[in-house]
Amino acid sequence: MATQEHAYSVWAIPPENARMRVRKLMDSLRSEFGGPELEPHITVVRAVTMTLEDALEKFRSACKGLKVYNVQARGVSTGTCLYLLFDSSPQVVGTSDHCSGHFGYNRTARKSLCILGIPFKWYTSNRIILKSEVGSF
Repeated sequence: MATQEHAYSVWAIPPENARMRVRKLMDSLRSEFGGPELEPHITVVRAVTMTLEDALEKFRSACKGLKVYNVQARGVSTGTCLYLLFDSSPQVVGTSDHCSGHFGYNRTARKSLCILGIPFKWYTSNRIILKSEVGSF
C-alpha cells in the first residue's frame, strides 16, 4: 500500500455543450490576454493532501447518492484569475458541503470557474466585455 501523499481535488465538469461554450470564451480571453490553457471545471473540493488510496476511498464514498445538478452563471470576479461566478443554489451548496465533509475540508469559497488563469487588475478586467452568453450548465 502506497503511503506517499499528493494533493487531490474534486471537480464538477460541465456537460459537453456547456464545456464547448466556456472553452470558446476561455480561448478568446487567452488569445487577448495570455495565460495557461485550463480545463473548464468548478472546484467542488479544493486540493487536500492525502494518499491515493485515501483519496479514492473518500471520492467513491462522496459520490454515493449524488445527482447531476444545474448551475447558473451570475457574474465575474477577479483575484488570482478571472472567475465566472455561479448562484449558490441548494444543490450547489449541498453537493459541495457533502463532498467537503467526506474529505474533511471546510468549504469557504463561493463556487466559481476560472476562465482566465492569470492575475487580473481591476482596470484590465473592466476592459473585458463577455460577448458570449454562458448560461446554465
